[in-house]
Amino acid sequence: MKRVYLFDEGNKSMINLLGGKGGNLSEMKKINLPIPEGIIISTEACKEYYKKGKVLNEELRDEVLEQINKLEKLTGKKFEGEKPLLVSVRSGAPVSMPGMMDTILNLGMNDKVVENMIHLFKNEDFVFELYYRFIEMFSEIVMGIEREKFCKLKENLSGKIDKNFIEKAKNLYCIESGEKFPESAKEQLFMAINSIFNSWENERAKTYRKLNRIDEDMGTAVVVQEMVFGNLNDESGTGVVFTRNPSTGDKEIFGEYILKAQGEDIVAGIRTPEPIVALKEKLPEVYEELLKVVDILEKHNKDMQDIEFTIEDKKLFILQTRNGKRTPYAAIKIAVDMVKEGLISKEEAILKVDSKVLPQLLHGNFEEKALKNAILLGQGLAGSAGVAIGRVVFSSERVHNKEMTILVREETSPEDIKGMSIAQGIVTVKGGATSHGAVVARGMGKCCITGCGEIKIDEIKREMNINGHIVKEGEFISISGYTGNIYLGKLELTEPKFDKNLEEFVNWCKNIKRLKVRMNADTVIDAKLGKKFGAEGIGLCRTEHMFFQDNKIWTIREMILSCNPKEIDKALENIHQLQRKDFYNIFKIIGNDVVIVRLLDPPLHEFLPKEQEEKEKMAKILGVSLREIEKRTRELKDENPMLGHRGCRLAVTRPELYNTQVRAIIEAGIQCKKEGIDVKPEIMIPLVIGAKELLFIKKNLIKEIKKVFEEQNMEIDYKIGTMMETPRACLLADEIGKEVDFFSFGTNDLTQTTMGLSRDDSVKFIPKYYENNILKVEPFMTIDERGVGKLVKLAVELGRENPNIEMGICGEHGGDPKSIEFFEKIGLDYVSCSPFRVLVAIVSAAQSYIKYKN
Repeated sequence: MKRVYLFDEGNKSMINLLGGKGGNLSEMKKINLPIPEGIIISTEACKEYYKKGKVLNEELRDEVLEQINKLEKLTGKKFEGEKPLLVSVRSGAPVSMPGMMDTILNLGMNDKVVENMIHLFKNEDFVFELYYRFIEMFSEIVMGIEREKFCKLKENLSGKIDKNFIEKAKNLYCIESGEKFPESAKEQLFMAINSIFNSWENERAKTYRKLNRIDEDMGTAVVVQEMVFGNLNDESGTGVVFTRNPSTGDKEIFGEYILKAQGEDIVAGIRTPEPIVALKEKLPEVYEELLKVVDILEKHNKDMQDIEFTIEDKKLFILQTRNGKRTPYAAIKIAVDMVKEGLISKEEAILKVDSKVLPQLLHGNFEEKALKNAILLGQGLAGSAGVAIGRVVFSSERVHNKEMTILVREETSPEDIKGMSIAQGIVTVKGGATSHGAVVARGMGKCCITGCGEIKIDEIKREMNINGHIVKEGEFISISGYTGNIYLGKLELTEPKFDKNLEEFVNWCKNIKRLKVRMNADTVIDAKLGKKFGAEGIGLCRTEHMFFQDNKIWTIREMILSCNPKEIDKALENIHQLQRKDFYNIFKIIGNDVVIVRLLDPPLHEFLPKEQEEKEKMAKILGVSLREIEKRTRELKDENPMLGHRGCRLAVTRPELYNTQVRAIIEAGIQCKKEGIDVKPEIMIPLVIGAKELLFIKKNLIKEIKKVFEEQNMEIDYKIGTMMETPRACLLADEIGKEVDFFSFGTNDLTQTTMGLSRDDSVKFIPKYYENNILKVEPFMTIDERGVGKLVKLAVELGRENPNIEMGICGEHGGDPKSIEFFEKIGLDYVSCSPFRVLVAIVSAAQSYIKYKN
């Protein structure tokens, strides 16, 4: 099995094997761009490394050395030779994980190499700087020695870095590691490869993969690449350039560079860079060549590119290209613009947008009036577009889910990934628009401001001084990733708006997708919002949620807790009137689209009074003692509510409840029809376990509906279906399917009943399942295809014996892109999700159709 490749042996179609970095370098080699030569150790070698107990076997070592020999011939340089070959050693997973794993520069240096390089470059300061950087990086990445210890060593340096100082650095390595610093370039290389493979399993990489749902098993490649030196002289440098503005999407090059610097200086935000356009004045020929490369790479890859480059003595080298991270707003604009430019098709454009971050487009901006009266604390660089409001927090460890927070740091590092993922926004004192904080924030769709040098953080007092204003940890600030402005306090936000690009893009998706996208909506507000975002009707109206508004809860409590038949009838009539009004208002908004109404589903005890004050009020309403109320409440309590007296079981024991709801639905529909609205109510019976149970309930419902038709002297079209949320229902879907007009898979409860997991309680132990690779995805966020998904697929196949049946899904998975892919594959007809996820579902449905249409 081949494990190690030269650049000219690969291409970008081999990214799963060579990693994103390696595949793209091979592709650039193929189209004759100026790249330093190198080799790639494949992801398969990484997988083999872990299978064999984290050991670099002899076969792999021999293959690496064989390819290094070829690299030496290609470059005319040699490990430890008179013309020394120095290399960078970088991780390169198939999916971009910026800053999550490790990099080592200048590998191959030792005392002999230093002498040869001084002779070659005639620049002692430059060579010793390279050597020190290598020792520092190697010590930290390979041996885990804190870089801070080397920083303190350097702080005590009175003059330039020289041979004596290098000995002190190597001595520090020896003290901390218990080993001598390795002099052999080949030994250094194998230690570095070992370390890069290990970095696949570091905590920040695992956290990043979990947050971005990246497969744990894909492994990382290792790219070993000839060094070029951006810190050689004043006509050398390093930089990052995007082919379009990653925040706005505008067609203009965007980036930064630093002269006389190495790559980590700009990415880590160690030095403040200059905007890329300034390079035109400093090195005009290099700038013009860079523009040509930018154009070639964008057209070749048909996407906005994030390009790292180094200039060595006025000669341009491209170190890496990848599809650039961008804000949601920029993603839409770039996709639409590229179609109009004839660079890509509409289908290609749809596939380029990450649907998961689209909700960020729905959060608006700051109100103009609020901005006029706001206290501007300071300004940094607009790192990632958006706005955020939250309490200031200076440590990632102190960021938590319970409050809105803004993480403020000197500079973010990969260790901050967890805090960044929870915080509403990020602010850094150092770094530019391409620093770690900005790149990661853009990938998360988070608002970020970088390079705000006006901030002085006092960690001991837990406060910051920004232009004379003292802001303590816990105080609110508001930040704009559009302008870089930081304001004191909480500013009001505007309503979310669709711009023309988004509207056009969503229309493309609507025209291409096959799956209908409906909304879960229980109120008039939800219905209006979902319709505004493009929902095609309501796929789930949860009637129990209607009772938690406007004190309606007391009406249903009265019905549940009454023992007197007259009181029960009175309570049912009140429920009937309230529900008829609610359904009428919702039907009017939805108009001619479908509204699926789920009849009461939760355990009755969820409606019962819990606090003493509520029990006393209930006793007064019913005219009974408090003791009697407490007795009736105890009798109604389920030992296991999820599997208790709920769903269709209510209609078996108390059929009058569902009959009342159905009467309200049909009467509201008839009222709308009289007003010229062609309503399409569909009645959903929840939690069925078989056809007999369903038929018992259906018979009662149809009888009630016929009564309403006779009373009103008018009929409307309606459908009766069921919610498939038990394994038994899925296994008997052929029997159930013959008796209904539609299935709606309630994958929330189906996941609970199939996996034996409680959504509320599993949070206590489920993280350990991810840590130990027992589960790869959160089953309540993304459908468990191998278990729950198999039941859904079986039910679809069995249910299709009824050729007219419609099938959809209305659980949380209805708004999850990965789950929507699965639903497209198995042939569901629609998905339903919360209003704010409708946009995600529309785009995901289009993407899934494009992927699987053949």
